[in-house]
Amino acid sequence: MTRTMTLGKAINAGLRTAMEDDPKVILMGEDIGRLGGVFRVTDGLQKDFGEDRVIDTPLAESGIIGTAIGLALRGYRPVCEIQFDGFVYPAYDQIVSQLAKMHYRSAGRLTLPVTIRLPFGGGIGAVEHHSESPEAYFAHTAGLKVVACSSPAEANVMIRQAIASDDPVIFLEPKRRYHEKGEVDPEISVEGAFPLHASRVLREGTDCTVVAYGPMVRVAMDAAAAAASESGPSLEVIDLRSLSPLDMDPIFTSVRKTGRMVVVHEAPGTLGLGSELAARVQEECFYSLEAPVLRATGFDTPYPPARVEEHYLPDLDRVLDAVDRCLAH
Repeated sequence: MTRTMTLGKAINAGLRTAMEDDPKVILMGEDIGRLGGVFRVTDGLQKDFGEDRVIDTPLAESGIIGTAIGLALRGYRPVCEIQFDGFVYPAYDQIVSQLAKMHYRSAGRLTLPVTIRLPFGGGIGAVEHHSESPEAYFAHTAGLKVVACSSPAEANVMIRQAIASDDPVIFLEPKRRYHEKGEVDPEISVEGAFPLHASRVLREGTDCTVVAYGPMVRVAMDAAAAAASESGPSLEVIDLRSLSPLDMDPIFTSVRKTGRMVVVHEAPGTLGLGSELAARVQEECFYSLEAPVLRATGFDTPYPPARVEEHYLPDLDRVLDAVDRCLAH
């Protein structure tokens, strides 16, 4: 039976289900217990599962991940919350040097089923270090899986799939969407759900493919709706969902149909996910392309002060401008 939930509550419900199904699932993070996290995503879980399974950690991100690695080696499935995206960098060495490498280093004998929950992106008017888009750092690192949810339904099942995975997963949560509501079916099983590392066509179209993930999926869908309402181009929207590994087949199929593609993400354009997507589409769909692949992204600057972040973040108009430039070729 479906229920209406916010994205934050959907993740909470997914964490609860995972903890009920497996006593080895434990949560770790700053203020996630009694407070329920700064976004209240873990609200009520310490009360129901106890302080041994929902652990308030010191303010030490490197220590959180290092401890999670040791617990995973002893058979646990730690789920670590990094309070804000800009706080992940003290843990970066543990993540890329240890967490990502252990399975390969041990010739497959060791697994580290660690999930790192990372609220990412802007749009909430936060201060410095509280709005970042660090996904390319992790997607570039072999040994890590990286996924981004975009809706309550996706968030609920994807967090359960990530926890069930034997690989380390960076689980990106679009913080500006935490309070948006949608229908969720919490009874869908991990095995029976849409695969974790698969992209999904959300809206079919004929004139241009628009690829987005996380917080920008909503923007891409709004752009497609606006174009349709004005008798404009028919946009096919694809939610990438998995940033590493990439599921390119639905994108290739779409581009071979539309002949054009625009990639949308909040992170800066230089060496972002859009660059990799453009390169792969050019390699596989060169003779189908009617125009260069274009990008609508954040700018190559540090994240700006809150009062001007609306000028930094790609919006409906910037997406449609990229589509128009693509169609003009």
